[in-house]
Amino acid sequence: MIHTLLLHQAFASKDQPGGTRHFELGQRLVANGQQFTVVASDVSYTTSERSGTGRFVTETWEDGLRILRVYTYAAQKKSYALRVVSFLGFMVSSFIAGLRVKKVDVVMGTTPPIFQAVSAWLIAALRRRPFLLEIRDLWPEFAIDIGVLRNPILIWLARRLESFLYSRADYLLVNSPAYRDYLLARGMSPAKVRCIPNGVDSALFHPEERAQDLRNRLGVDDKFVVTYAGAIGMANEIDVLVHAAAVLKNRADIHILVVGDGKERNRLEQLAKERELSNLTFTGSFPKSEMGNVLAASDACIAILRNIKMFTTTFPNKVFDYMAAGRPTILAIDGVIRKVVDDAEGGIFVQPGNAAELARAIEMLADNPERTRQMGQNARSYVVEHYCRDHQAKELLEFISMIVAGWGTSSGRSLQPSAAEEAGR
Repeated sequence: MIHTLLLHQAFASKDQPGGTRHFELGQRLVANGQQFTVVASDVSYTTSERSGTGRFVTETWEDGLRILRVYTYAAQKKSYALRVVSFLGFMVSSFIAGLRVKKVDVVMGTTPPIFQAVSAWLIAALRRRPFLLEIRDLWPEFAIDIGVLRNPILIWLARRLESFLYSRADYLLVNSPAYRDYLLARGMSPAKVRCIPNGVDSALFHPEERAQDLRNRLGVDDKFVVTYAGAIGMANEIDVLVHAAAVLKNRADIHILVVGDGKERNRLEQLAKERELSNLTFTGSFPKSEMGNVLAASDACIAILRNIKMFTTTFPNKVFDYMAAGRPTILAIDGVIRKVVDDAEGGIFVQPGNAAELARAIEMLADNPERTRQMGQNARSYVVEHYCRDHQAKELLEFISMIVAGWGTSSGRSLQPSAAEEAGR
């Protein structure tokens, strides 16, 4: 039995809003006889709500996963400087809590935020266990491109920390094939890097359902409903969606839902109010366990990010959820995720930042119900075949087993490419 310890400030379980990749993978590892312990924040990264008891550590068990939620300063909707304070606080508290976990075989850190990965490295070094670093976003490059990180000294320090962690990690795990390319370009050995892409538990979504009760509750019973589900922050450029709603103001049959929360929500709600947009609703967040209903109540879905180069490398979780729900994606993100949607014939690409083009795509789907339905079916079939969470969990288990089996031997750090990676060459 292999015991994996994960440090992840933004970890979300099935009853919380946010990405549940790690919860779903952990579920499957436990079902295969493994142990999986998570040290996480007691503050939701999406809503800032506190889920712990106020003690330093709150221990819970969910579907066989041991979750240790440590007290963390809530700064999700505050300034970037205060958010860094929160990150640093979790770095310290997660190190203390993680060091107390007994009989660990693999220590897994994840970034961003990058500071928690320092804690994972320290625990692995002190416990003399392999350090597996997962890279979910290319920090600090994203922060630099967005403009959050501007000070030259801080940029230099951030890149030094990034390089330090990459070099200290025994293995690197990424969720986008473009991230693997980035690491190889940075000089990382191909034998050290494994890609297990984002995917979805398709059993959580039911394409044939319409969630009529939820549609009635939201007042969109007779509308063509287009949904954005995710964070509402600087990177997401929901302003463009608000402007598209303004373009569609005279289409009484179309309604846009913004499902989620974040630092920019209050400002955007005020902007929509000022423009008198009755066709746009900010619903707040839903736990992952209810997202099946949210997407079932939708006719099409939107994925949108700011138009910057680094975002062409991302594999957003939300797109795979949309596809599993059998809903076409209006994709305002270029790059590797565009290839997934195009190959599936499961949506429409629009230029990032172009509100008029986004509005036209929404109208086109609203006016062509048969094409919309077919795109949704295509998307569902494709994601079930290629991005199934069960298959990814099996690959992760094989990967971790290989790490543990080889640890301490001369071949312990030699990683052969996966079949998927070989096929992609």
